[in-house]
Amino acid sequence: MVRSVRFLLSVIAVSIVVGPPAVAQQTPPLSWVDKDTGHRIHRLTDEPGSSGFYFNVNAYSPDGKLMAYDAPEGIRVLDLTTMKTRLLVPNPARPAGVAPGTPGWYRSGIRAIVVGRKTNSVFFTKFDPDTKLGTVYKADMYTGAVTKLATLPPRASVATINADETLGAGTYDENEASMQQEYGRNRPQPVTPSTAPGSGPAPPQAGSLLQPEDKGEMMERRLAARIPVVLYTVNLQTGEEKILFHSTDWIGHMLFSPVDPALLMYCHEGPWQKVDRIWQIHTDGTDNILIHRRTMAMEIAGHEFWGLDGKTIWYDWQFPKGQVFFLAGYDLETHERTAYHMEPNEWSIHFNLTREADLFTGDGGDPGQVARAPEGEWIELFHPEKMRMDGALNTPDFWQPGVFHAEHLVNMSHHNYRLEPNVRFSPDRKLVIFTSNMFGPSYVFGVEVEKATDAQASEVHSTPELAKQFNPVEPTPVNVPAKGSPVEYH
Repeated sequence: MVRSVRFLLSVIAVSIVVGPPAVAQQTPPLSWVDKDTGHRIHRLTDEPGSSGFYFNVNAYSPDGKLMAYDAPEGIRVLDLTTMKTRLLVPNPARPAGVAPGTPGWYRSGIRAIVVGRKTNSVFFTKFDPDTKLGTVYKADMYTGAVTKLATLPPRASVATINADETLGAGTYDENEASMQQEYGRNRPQPVTPSTAPGSGPAPPQAGSLLQPEDKGEMMERRLAARIPVVLYTVNLQTGEEKILFHSTDWIGHMLFSPVDPALLMYCHEGPWQKVDRIWQIHTDGTDNILIHRRTMAMEIAGHEFWGLDGKTIWYDWQFPKGQVFFLAGYDLETHERTAYHMEPNEWSIHFNLTREADLFTGDGGDPGQVARAPEGEWIELFHPEKMRMDGALNTPDFWQPGVFHAEHLVNMSHHNYRLEPNVRFSPDRKLVIFTSNMFGPSYVFGVEVEKATDAQASEVHSTPELAKQFNPVEPTPVNVPAKGSPVEYH
């Protein structure tokens, strides 16, 4: 599908960059085959600074034909058949004097929430600088028609939309003064080689996926602040607000079930070893249940996501932190728990899966991540295998063990992991889609799950070496601690 549309252009584009280093900001190739993996990679977006959604947020229309993504000018749509893109919802003009990348910059634009599970709609919010209130809208992915849905309470956000598209869920601070202590407020702009004086402008990056350089310190401060917050839902037809609970814990990462409109997953945020992170609650306020209860100090669980059938919650489980790695699954109906083991070099910041849960994918991590993996910078394809019991003692409350067999898809050693790739499968399972800044600016890419069998010699390239021709700056591992300081992962 993708190859037939872009094959000719990809051969031309790759042939251009073979030889001397290209001019900075030149458009990267449309397609090539990774020499180290044998898999074909496609650049799916043309806008520098474009990015896919966060890994656990639905980006696909219910018919599986369209994908929404973020770009500097607004929300765009990619037709997964023709691979053509178009602007769906434009960003408003930014206020004068607001620096790119600051909280004020993001508040002045639109923010995509999710693509609906019922209709071909992208849900998004827009902040009104006069009333200082946010409003939820939806845009039809085919016609572009925009519908205003509900204005939110003061200081409120909406992070997720339920399966029948009747409710949004989010949080708000109970008082204005607390807003200045919120995560991400008042942090200095990072100074990196690309933003240092005299070095020219930094390549455009996907702001929503870009992690701050002082993330660990900011998370510690936010957790300690004990800000009074409310977890709430808003009716998208009437605007009615329902409070689920009040808390001084840091509540975030709300994510509705893809099938049950009354079931919400949410998190107690903060350094993972200091919180009981993953919870579920019903929209009537009942069944507020902790999903994973630790049994070891320094055991951590997080980066949770729904199975596409809505039956299982999956998450990164480390027992203990940084030492033994699993992708864990909890079946909401049977209460069975599954744990797929992986080696440190196979661990990923984020994971995802197919609807059938017969294939998984991960976005890897550099040596500064919690796994401290010396060779972990890959987009991975995981083939899961349950272990044979062979008459072993086994009861319903035991973890059911398995292993991941990893297959490299993309060599990401020239990717700067401060921008997290956030992998997902395409609806037809043929691509793993991710965001990367390996060429300098961020773009959305797709790598074919099946190996290329008919690649011409001119198409096969080392991905890191190809990227260096556009972006000679070597990436610096994230989270590298100073000597003698404790290693933290969030």
